[in-house]
Amino acid sequence: MKNMNYLEFKFVIEPPQPASEILIAELGMEGFESFVENEDGITAYIPKEEFEAESMTGIHILQSDEFDISFTQTEIEQVNWNVEWEKNFHPIIVNEKCGVRAPFHPKPDVTYDIVIEPKMSFGTGHHATTHMMIEFLLEHDLENKKVLDMGCGTGVLAIVAEKRGASRIDAIDIDNWCFQNTRENVERNECQKIAAFEGGAELLKDRTYDVIIANINRNILLEDMKAYNNSLSKGGELYLSGFYAKDVPVIREACEKEGLEYNDYKERDEWVALKFLKKNN
Repeated sequence: MKNMNYLEFKFVIEPPQPASEILIAELGMEGFESFVENEDGITAYIPKEEFEAESMTGIHILQSDEFDISFTQTEIEQVNWNVEWEKNFHPIIVNEKCGVRAPFHPKPDVTYDIVIEPKMSFGTGHHATTHMMIEFLLEHDLENKKVLDMGCGTGVLAIVAEKRGASRIDAIDIDNWCFQNTRENVERNECQKIAAFEGGAELLKDRTYDVIIANINRNILLEDMKAYNNSLSKGGELYLSGFYAKDVPVIREACEKEGLEYNDYKERDEWVALKFLKKNN
């Protein structure tokens, strides 16, 4: 079998989030196969024979004025990606109740054992936003509630919701890799109440939920806030993350404009998660 050389692209991104997640999604559409998130950006890999230089013009975020992104390109010998991935993915425990691990990690002594194989998707629990959202789900009652995981990534939050007793969970992501990965992880965790869908906020029409989880980014949250509110039952709970502490005022303003009531706040590594309530009247 002929060895396949890869091209390694090291992207330096300022600020790293949410640009890293957007960049990974766009690179995945152009054939990049593996990613490692770093403190200052990401490293991405693609087989040399499959790379076409002009494909980089299709990476829209590289032309964005919101982020400063530079990269270097290096050819490397064939890599055992399973070994590389195992070196970079470590299990975590949230609130001593929920473990998030890969299939090759030993099972921890926790109430909720979540097994995730992220591939090109986002949301292993390692990122501060996912960690905080899991904390919220562990702290609040989901028994027999209908839940939406919007921008589901790996599906980890939907899986936590089912294990916490939700009666039905819709997991939606506009990215095909995330949609496929969610389906795989749902099956891997033997979940029975999660339905995965590929698409955006247009899928929410005529759907209602008791709890909506949206861990995306500031601009998408602001754009889709009305859709979230329209799909939230009276007395329902909305959990938002994917933005920085400095973004809280604009997020609160958008929520309160829709009649949603601010309820709770978490902060981790400068990232924030917020909880809002929809009034019964």
